[in-house]
Amino acid sequence: MDKGPTDKNRLEEGMVTDFEKDMSYGDYLHLNQILSSQHLLSGHHDEMLFIIIHQTSELWMKLILHELTAATDNIKAGRLEPSFKMLSRVSRIQQQLVQSWNVLSTLTPSDYMEFREKLGNSSGFQSFQNRLIEFAMGQKNTQILTVFRHQPELYETMMVNLNKPSIYDAAIGALAARGLPVDESVLKRDWSETYRINASVESAWLTVYRDVHKYWDLYELAEKLLDIGSQQQFWRFHHMSTVERIIGQRMGTGGSSGVSYLKKVVDQPFFPELWTLRTKL
Repeated sequence: MDKGPTDKNRLEEGMVTDFEKDMSYGDYLHLNQILSSQHLLSGHHDEMLFIIIHQTSELWMKLILHELTAATDNIKAGRLEPSFKMLSRVSRIQQQLVQSWNVLSTLTPSDYMEFREKLGNSSGFQSFQNRLIEFAMGQKNTQILTVFRHQPELYETMMVNLNKPSIYDAAIGALAARGLPVDESVLKRDWSETYRINASVESAWLTVYRDVHKYWDLYELAEKLLDIGSQQQFWRFHHMSTVERIIGQRMGTGGSSGVSYLKKVVDQPFFPELWTLRTKL
């Protein structure tokens, strides 16, 4: 005879089970929409892996942008300490993204070739959120905007962000606000251009690193920035090595040279003076 649920399986008294009128976990997270957004174009088993890796990466990127925007606003307002938590979170998210390449690397070249042609010209190169992260970290590229011309609203968003100061521009502004000499040309530069190394900025950071007790908050800011800059480079490197493992030296689906292009990107560091000062300390 069935004796019903055991004590271990019985729900605790008071646990809500009727969601006819109340919001449930799935309702709050819109799981119906999220979990029904994996539309395979082939019958191959591993295409599900390929789609979910990229979709989850885009969700993590959305959170990175959320944190970078708030951190930048805090730094501009002179509130450095709240930005530290946000930048630490960005670094942890980037570690998740690096790990995602390890999962994707289980996709073998033979398996990928079973559905690669179904991708058409779509490519990770076209990830607008990845471009916005690069913009937010100081690497701007006007030419990349042509990829988004077919989406006027998105194109406008990209243009707005291209012309905003990056988080590194905000950090340099914080140096100047503390009385450290920074060239006026840096403080009033064209924000749409990729940041270029500047001797006065390097000198200001050197002052911070040589007197960390006096400039502890600026020193910590620099180290937090270096963390996210390093993690972004790790992500790029793992991206490149995963692509090479799967497609070798083939062209990318979006028309790029593939691995050769990704190798060039790996050689473009963020926050250059935070690297060069280490040689001069």
